[in-house]
This record gives sequence, structure tokens and C-alpha cells, in this order.
Amino acid sequence: MTETISVGEAIARVLESHQVRNVYGVISIHNLPIADALGRRKQVQFVCARGEAGSVTMADAESRFTGLGVALTSTGAGAGNAVGSLIEACNAASPVLHLTGQVEREYLDRDASFIHEAKDQLGFLRASSKAAYRITSPENAVGMIQEAIRVATTVPMGPVSVEIPIDVQAAHIAWPISLEPAAPLQLPALQERDRARLAAAVKAAKRPMLWIGGGTLKAGKAVRQLADMGIPVVSSTHARGVLADSHPRSLGAFHNTAEVETLLADADLVLVVGSRLRSNETKTYSIQFPANTLQIDANPAAQQRNYAISQFVCAEANEALTALVQDLQGCSFVDADYDAAITQAREAAILQLTEQLGPYAELCFALRAAMPEDAILVRDITMSGSTWGSRLFPVHAPLQNIHSLAGAIGLGLAHAIGTAKANLDKKVVALVGDGGLMLGIGEMATMVQEQSNLVLLVMNDGGYGVMRGIQKRYFEDRQYYNQLHTPSYRDVGRAMGCQAYLVSSLDEFKTVVKQAIEHQGPSVVEVDMASIGPLRFSGPPQKKLY
Repeated sequence: MTETISVGEAIARVLESHQVRNVYGVISIHNLPIADALGRRKQVQFVCARGEAGSVTMADAESRFTGLGVALTSTGAGAGNAVGSLIEACNAASPVLHLTGQVEREYLDRDASFIHEAKDQLGFLRASSKAAYRITSPENAVGMIQEAIRVATTVPMGPVSVEIPIDVQAAHIAWPISLEPAAPLQLPALQERDRARLAAAVKAAKRPMLWIGGGTLKAGKAVRQLADMGIPVVSSTHARGVLADSHPRSLGAFHNTAEVETLLADADLVLVVGSRLRSNETKTYSIQFPANTLQIDANPAAQQRNYAISQFVCAEANEALTALVQDLQGCSFVDADYDAAITQAREAAILQLTEQLGPYAELCFALRAAMPEDAILVRDITMSGSTWGSRLFPVHAPLQNIHSLAGAIGLGLAHAIGTAKANLDKKVVALVGDGGLMLGIGEMATMVQEQSNLVLLVMNDGGYGVMRGIQKRYFEDRQYYNQLHTPSYRDVGRAMGCQAYLVSSLDEFKTVVKQAIEHQGPSVVEVDMASIGPLRFSGPPQKKLY
């Protein structure tokens, strides 16, 4: 008799073959065959998120470290709850496999009022994912899951959703021919003509600059070698740490300061590598780049997406920059006056932000001093996260400053849980605001249940502080709808079952945050911002809209 296997178990085995360690999800009557197989086999841990949005966001965070994150959600409204997190994963180019249920095939697309049914579920998954598929044949299930993983992990990476009708999940099939992992498509090799033209252009420059984005996360050695040759480096917030902040030619993410803008405008060559040149990092594309701007990107569609360029090279960042370093052997761009301008620009940016932050600059450096060197800061989109968390907080290695690339609030805690699961040997600090935390406060229970080794640092100013700043600056200080009732997060943390603190002064913060970081497991530190003082911030620099 031919041996058979359920589709649910076959999917579990495919995940095992890809060395998936965690599946984040919410169980449902429309995904139980997969969840049951994971539970029976005990090879992959199932992390019980409190909402579908949280499950996909956790998988997104893990994928940034491991190369593949997996989430399991329910059908209809359950799948719809995941849409915002899928949009974030798309913006971050995170390789996520999102598995979701679907009603029985017999009732699909019939508007039969089947429980959990949603109109055009596949349509809204396609709109929010890199790709979306529906499996209608049990025999084709393994191949479709393998294809979804291949697409998710192929550059440009992104989340791929797969809806699987419940009767397909429960069906038995003959043992699949292959359960082997699917490999992503390989990028084309760097073309010799592009390599030669790139090297010639850089060699001819006197004051070149390098602008790096998330595509350079694995190109740290080559970026450092170029900086050692005398080329200053400015990074997107996503690429912070690719060149350590301590390097004398690192301009960090201070791209929106007058001195760095002057360096960019005065450079005779700017090389943009693996960056989308996002609106909030270019003042809505108004920062001036020189005519001689070159671009390296693994995605051909990135060519001149936001800025005119003089030369485009389609290649993986590390390959292209490593070749460039080899071709520039013996060259030096070191110039005392240029180095002085670089140092002055960096110091001016740090001083300007430090003065803007007031006591929060001291809080920032106190947090850095308390954290181990290899600890990871995960920050939500909040006033603290978008000021000292994104730029002033020192970062010395890639993927030590995790954040939302779509700019949405409320993802910080779930991102931190996924980060902690992917980095069991490291301490994680989640920097969140009170307003954003309320969007996913249920995931505090997940944090405690998983005993995540993280500190949930809640900056509580009683509402939407960023909106207050924008309304003050652009709307004649007319303050509407930004005051929110917030609970005591210390008490919520204690009710959840973890140690928790409330701090009202910088001295108290320095003592408490050290204790929280030394604690193995979850803890909550609530900062009463009203007692610390005001934090001035009116949103990211942008061209005038109001």
C-alpha cells in the first residue's frame, strides 16, 4: 500500500527542511491541520501570538536575521488583520512565508456566507504581499509552498502569502517526491563592463561619497575598506552599523542636516548602494545630489526610481563593492581638508540633535552604556525612536537597530519578540511609545509566555507626541485628538507576570535600566516623560505641505 501523508504534515516537513525554528501564529478552525502537525512533530516551535498582525510582524523580525520567517493566520478577518504587517514586510524586503487558511473548495468564491469567508481574500493578500497563491490541489501543495519560499527569498525579497483551503490541509496525499528546501534565484553576476566603468568613475573623483541602504547589510567589510580609503559614508537608518558609528568617516544617518547636505551637494561623485532613498531620509526627495550620482542595486527596477543618475549597475552590493575595493587598490581619497569637513559635519549634527533632545540625550547614552555591546535595540515609530533612537544612539554592527521601514506605529513590541526569538544569546531592548504600544498591547502576554529576554522600554507622554509636535509647528499649535488615556504600564507588566518599573528621573532611569537589562527574561520599564521634561520633535524633515 502506498504511504500517504496529510497536506498539513507535508507542509510542516517542508518548513523543517528549510530549518525554520519558529512559526508565529494564531490557531483557528481553518488552520488546525497545519498547527496539529507542527505540534505532533515537535521540530518547529509554535509561538502563540495574540493577534495575526503580531504574528506576521514577529516573523518579519526573525526573517531579518535568519533569512526566512513564517507566520500562520486564520481566514477572512484573521488574514485581513495581517495586512498591515505584510505591508511593513514588503517595505523592509523581509522574506516571510505567510500561511493562511481558506474555506472549503466547494464553497470558495460563492458568497455562501461560509464562516470566516471574506470577499476576494486572495486579492487583498496580493495587494499587501510580494506575491500570493491559492492551493487548490492537495497533490500540488508541497510544490506551491516550495515556490512561495523561493519567491520570498529571491531578491528583491518580500512576504509571500499562501491560502490553503481547510479541506486541502486535511487531505492525504502520496508521499511527496521531494521535500527538499527551495533555493532562491541567483542574482546575475557583476558584468565586467559595469565593473570597469564603476572603477573608472570613482578613480576620477576627488571628493566621492557613499550612501548605503539595507542592501549593504552583508557588505560591511567592503564599506569599511572604502571608508578607510578616505570616502565618507552616510547611511539609511536601516543600514546603520554597516559602518560603525565610531569610524571617523561615518556620517551615520545624519542625512537631514545642513552640513551633511552640503557635503552631498559639493561631492563630485555620490555612489548610492542598496538604498531606496526614502522620502523621510531625503526631505521628500528634495535633497540635492550631484549630477555625477551612480547607483548600485540588485533590483533593476530601482534604476532612477527617485533620483536621476549617471550610471546604474545591477549587482548584489557586497559583490560590487568588493570588486570596487580590489579595483581601487593603491588609490587614496584621503584629504586633510575633506576629513576636517567630514568631522565637522558629524559633530555639528550630533550637537544639534543633542541640544534638541535636552535630557533625552543623556537618557540615550545611559541606555547605550547599560546595554551589552552585542545587544539589539528595536524601536517603534515614536518620538524617542525617531530622534535619539534612530540617529544618536550609537550602533557598531548591522542589525542592531531594528525598526519599521513603512513608518507605521505599533510594531515595536512584536518586532522585539521576533528579534529575541532569533537571537537567544543576545539582550533586546524594545523602545516604544505609549500610543503605539496600545495597538498591540496583547503581545505583552506573548513576551511573558515566551520568556523573551527583552526589556520593554515604554516612553509614556500620554498620547501621540509626534502629532503634537507637527500640530504645533504646522497648525499654529492647534492641538486636537492627541491626548490619550493610558494605563500604568508598570502595573500592566506586573499583571502580566514580569518585573516592571516606573521611573521619573534620569538618575532613577540609570539605576533601573541597568537592573532590567541584567535580568534574564522579560521586564518593563515605564518612563514618565512629563517628569523628565519635553521632547521637541515635529516629524521627519520634509518639503512644505501645510
